[in-house]
Amino acid sequence: MSQSSLRLAVPDDIPAIEALIAASVNGLHAGDYTAEQRAGALGSVFGVDRQLIRDGTYFVIETSAELGACGGWSRRRTLFGSDNVAGKDDAFLDPALDAARIRAFFVHPDWARRGFGSQLLEAGEQAARAAGFARLELGATLTGIPLYERHGFKPLDRSDVPLPNGATLPIVRMSKELTSSATPPEPAGDHDSRA
Repeated sequence: MSQSSLRLAVPDDIPAIEALIAASVNGLHAGDYTAEQRAGALGSVFGVDRQLIRDGTYFVIETSAELGACGGWSRRRTLFGSDNVAGKDDAFLDPALDAARIRAFFVHPDWARRGFGSQLLEAGEQAARAAGFARLELGATLTGIPLYERHGFKPLDRSDVPLPNGATLPIVRMSKELTSSATPPEPAGDHDSRA
């Protein structure tokens, strides 16, 4: 098995992250979203949010050949989306009142089911806890729901996000209470890391 390492994303990673997102969406998301939905979501709902990289809260998993996965967390209000998503809100959250955001998880189809999604999620949870947050919230793709449920996230509501091409994209808002322990939970079972 190829070596892999988790690190913080840097601006030079953006072209590789964009390619990874497109491969993930058109590969792993094809069973849950139509071609029209995927095309409309790429670059808006599915895309790079440079604020996460500037904040030092976005991770990549590097393999010997390429980026295998990306994802992170945020202390800002925006729940999902790229730099270009409508209604983006970069105001800071209050850890005493608000839930930190889990953001923008994508796994390359060649690296699916290797535990990368779980690894990214655990890194984000630890960092959010260290920043004083007691809760997490995310906007899950239909493809990512099983991963998040295995890690203790519960669905809150479902919405249809309007896309620039006129289609809509179902997103499920989910939340989780963080334990006070700094030790992450053991990942469950089959390491299906689609997000």
